Amino acid sequence: MGLRFRLHRADLPGTPDLVFVSRRKVVFVHGCFWHQHSCRRGDRIPATNRRYWVPKLARNRERDAQARRALRKLGWEVLTIWECEIRRNQFVEKLRRFFGAKRRS
Repeated sequence: MGLRFRLHRADLPGTPDLVFVSRRKVVFVHGCFWHQHSCRRGDRIPATNRRYWVPKLARNRERDAQARRALRKLGWEVLTIWECEIRRNQFVEKLRRFFGAKRRS
C-alpha cells in the first residue's frame, strides 16, 4: 500500500504495533488468546491454574480498552488486527478500508 509507518511507539498509549504518524492512525496486532478475541483460539481459558489466568486475561482486555480510549482522545484512529485474521488472510481488506485505499487490480 506504500504507507510509511513506525513500529512500537512507546510514547503512545498501549505502544501500538504500527503507527502511521502522517495519517494519525495506529494498528494493534493482537494474539487471539492473549487478548481474548471471540474466535476459537481466543475464546478459551486454560483448565489448569484458572485463578491466575482469568484475572490476567481480564487485565489484558481492560488495558487494551484503556489504550484505545486514550489514543482516540488524543485524536488517533485505532484498528485491531487479530491473529486469526492474519492466518485466514482477512486483514488486507480490513487495512484497505481503514486507510481508504482503493482495491488494486
